[in-house]
Amino acid sequence: MLAPHVRRVLGTAAGAALLMCAATPSAGAAAEPSETVTVDATGKVAPDGTLTLSGTYRCLGGSGPVFVSSSLRQGDSRVRTGVGGSTAVCDGADHRWTHTDRAEPGRFKPGPARVEATVMELSAGSLPLPRFHAVRQQDVTLVEG
Repeated sequence: MLAPHVRRVLGTAAGAALLMCAATPSAGAAAEPSETVTVDATGKVAPDGTLTLSGTYRCLGGSGPVFVSSSLRQGDSRVRTGVGGSTAVCDGADHRWTHTDRAEPGRFKPGPARVEATVMELSAGSLPLPRFHAVRQQDVTLVEG
């Protein structure tokens, strides 16, 4: 499990990279169809603000470090909260991911929410650039847990 500050950095990097991808339509076209990321239909939120999201991913041959990140938003807010991050193994096999992080107590409540999960590689070189292996946005239900 990554340290909290590393997860936040990864979440911020993934968010910035997603903004770059949205501004550059060709950036998303690089993903291979056999590379996927899924989000489980149910996430957990505890009274103390602890969030848990999970799913699966599959990616192929990364030459730089590859990460799985997840973020969550609920209600009318356009603000996403990063929920952990982890390193990925890009061997073409299906792998599970589970991310746990803590938000401000009461910020998220049981009910509908939206999760975005991303498998992203940072290219080697003097300026690491993102390469997206897979991105998925999905509606989920947060349950108390």
